[in-house]
Amino acid sequence: MRLERLTYNKIKIFLTFDDLTDRGLTKEDIWKDSLKWQQLFHDMLEEASNEFGFEIHGSVAVEVFSLHAQGMVMIVTMEEQDEDEESLGDGFIEMQVTAVDGNEDVLFEFENIEDIIQLAIRLFSMNIFGGNLYSLNGRYFLLMNDISSADLNKTISILAEYGSPSIVSIHRLLEYGKEIIRKKAVETLVHYFSK
Repeated sequence: MRLERLTYNKIKIFLTFDDLTDRGLTKEDIWKDSLKWQQLFHDMLEEASNEFGFEIHGSVAVEVFSLHAQGMVMIVTMEEQDEDEESLGDGFIEMQVTAVDGNEDVLFEFENIEDIIQLAIRLFSMNIFGGNLYSLNGRYFLLMNDISSADLNKTISILAEYGSPSIVSIHRLLEYGKEIIRKKAVETLVHYFSK
C-alpha cells in the first residue's frame, strides 16, 4: 500500500492486487461493500491520518479507480465541516467506484525523470524491456504495453516502487502529452544514463 498527500484535505492510496490478497480481499469485495473491505478502508484512513497528521472527521468522499492489471487507486477527500453543522458521529462516507478496466496497457506516472531512470536500470537488469515515455503537465508517464503475462505482476510491483498507476487515460496522454521515447524507453534510458 502506498499513500500520497495531494492537497491539505485529499490523499491518494494505491493498492496492488497483492496488497488486497494479503488482506484476504478480492476486487469483487469492493463491489459488494463487504465487512472486510470496510475494515481495510478504515485501516487505510487511520494509517493516512497517522502518516500525514490530520484528523478525519465530517464527511469523506472516496473515488475508487480499479485499474485492469495494476491494482486500485483511491482518491480520498475529507470535506470540511462548518462549525454550525451538527457532528455526524463517525462521519459520512460517500464512495464512488469507477472501473478503468478492459485495457491491457500498464501506465504509471512519475514525479521526476530520475525515478524513471532508476526504474529502467532495474527493469533492464531483470530482462524487462520496451515501453513508451511521455510527459504531460510536468509529470512523466511510462506506458508498458508489451509485457508478457508471465512478467506482468512482477513488472507492476517494480513500477509501483518508483511511481503510481496513472488514472490519466492513454488517449488523453496521446492527445495532449509529448512523446519522449517510443517503444524502447527502458533500453534507451539505460543506454544513455547508466554508468
